[in-house]
Amino acid sequence: MKIPALALCAVLFMASCSSTKTPEANLPKDISERPADENSQKYDQAQLDKMRASIESEILKEKCTDAANWTFSPIGAKACGGPQSYIAYPKDKESEILPKINEYTEKVKAFNQKYGITSDCMMVNEPSGIKCNNGKAELINS
Repeated sequence: MKIPALALCAVLFMASCSSTKTPEANLPKDISERPADENSQKYDQAQLDKMRASIESEILKEKCTDAANWTFSPIGAKACGGPQSYIAYPKDKESEILPKINEYTEKVKAFNQKYGITSDCMMVNEPSGIKCNNGKAELINS
């Protein structure tokens, strides 16, 4: 009788020591799954910066050898209206790049409104053209 009781106690003891948590439960969550914290403006700004860098990186992959094959678009939005700047991109990539530029611009507008951002309200002049310089497209402002 003592052996079955002892065995039962051992089983109960071992069962109480086992963890119900999976090893993954102790790992940090992916940043995209984290809730916004007190620094959400910084987080949102970082997301915008990442988005713009991605657009610029995609454009920089293309060499500018003929300015006639390039065009430009306004990008971003000032709080009081108008674009933050202009960006040149290859015409043959327009269907890929222009939607990203437009999405970025809309997100900047939403950011400005959400956080009550103010700006200098100075108009950014539209470039008069594009020139190729060492394989990179440069906007001409005259």
